[in-house]
Amino acid sequence: MTPTQSTWLFFFAFPYIFHTSNSLNITQTSQPFPIKHQKQTHLHFFFHDILSGRNPTTVKVTDFHDILSGRSPTAVKVVGQDYPNSGFGTVMMADDPLTDGPDRSSSKLIGRAQGLYACAAQQEVGLLMVMNFVFLEGEFNGSALSVLGRNMALQAVREMPIVGGTGAFRFATGYALAKTHWMDAATGDATVEYDVFLMH
Repeated sequence: MTPTQSTWLFFFAFPYIFHTSNSLNITQTSQPFPIKHQKQTHLHFFFHDILSGRNPTTVKVTDFHDILSGRSPTAVKVVGQDYPNSGFGTVMMADDPLTDGPDRSSSKLIGRAQGLYACAAQQEVGLLMVMNFVFLEGEFNGSALSVLGRNMALQAVREMPIVGGTGAFRFATGYALAKTHWMDAATGDATVEYDVFLMH
């Protein structure tokens, strides 16, 4: 077979191979998913957001000043006003420890909060939370919960939805209540108390 014939064979055969390898087998059934009886669970833990020091658990991806100055390689440069009171446009990536008590140094590590939060409000401190609570200890070791919602960080109590989960938390729904336990205004470091109420 000549190189030209091989090339033509490839172009004619490739769509068939691609189609075959990506076929989706869909089976419809009138039977419901085998979901066992749902139970209610209340989780209580502390979330430690550390921006300072040599080993921060949260880092800034970009903010409005980076966008305006062109220092952010991934953001589109825009023209507009500054947002000093809300931090609008700031995006943070987190891998924060979750502990069973408020003292990070002496409490037991039970999981990690992994994801991002972004300042999504122009006139107030309103965060968009996109976060997974990954549990590393106890009954829920290896399971995770997903939070997607609005966090009004300066309010005494904030409510955010639980939109799903994995492992023991498959099909989970519920809500999380967050309360700031401690915050350092100079560094932004904070400890937040969480009460999570679930159906799963």
